[in-house]
Amino acid sequence: MDLQLRGKKVLITGGSKGIGLAIAKQFAAEGCHIALVSRSNEDLGNTKALLEEQYKVQVEVLAIDLSQKNAAKILAKNFPDSDVLINNAGAIPAGTIEEIDDEKWREAWDLKIFGYINTTREFYRLMKARGHGVIINIIGIGGERLDAGYIAGAVGNAALIAMTKALGSVSIDSGIRIIGVNPGPVSTERLEFLARKKAVVQFGDENRWGEFQKEMPLSRAAKTTEVAPTVVFLASDLCSYTSGTIINIDGGITSRNAKR
Repeated sequence: MDLQLRGKKVLITGGSKGIGLAIAKQFAAEGCHIALVSRSNEDLGNTKALLEEQYKVQVEVLAIDLSQKNAAKILAKNFPDSDVLINNAGAIPAGTIEEIDDEKWREAWDLKIFGYINTTREFYRLMKARGHGVIINIIGIGGERLDAGYIAGAVGNAALIAMTKALGSVSIDSGIRIIGVNPGPVSTERLEFLARKKAVVQFGDENRWGEFQKEMPLSRAAKTTEVAPTVVFLASDLCSYTSGTIINIDGGITSRNAKR
């Protein structure tokens, strides 16, 4: 299927590893020009080399901390003609309201919640002036499947879902589509790191971290390659009537209300 994306300019935050990297590969396979943003120069350099070698596409990179003031403005200045923005940077720690203090809460939200909001604001202005563009927010099922043990993520992701629906419901009138994707558990380095920590607490053995996946659909987490194609399809003009909605990629976890 030709997604009609060849030559499009795609900006991906948190694009050097995990879901972001899988999305970058999928867009590159469609012949898109890629711009990647993360905090690590080394990771960005490695990813740039990989994409250019494997897909023969143009790749730009920028190392920046998106939690810092004016970071979104810097992105907009460096990549003003992006056709597609993928907000993907940030991870919110698990913990109850007693465990997540003000400093941890604000640090996580500055990167992911306000990072998404600020970056969306800057690129929305640019896209509105041009009359076209797509913004896809990679959020997470924590915003729908509310868990008091993930309080900062539950509240933050719920806010991003609300922003996506509210803004996306009117943005289409200006030629801009805004969509959210909620992955469930996805097999990434971060998932393994968190599962190992949990296994130490629950079993006294970090190597038993894989046992937590038995409760998941198909007895495993999703692969990054099971998330990325949906994101790329949603960014294409084949989805030109889709905006202000959220797509869950979670194997049905949210609907069955199963415990992870």
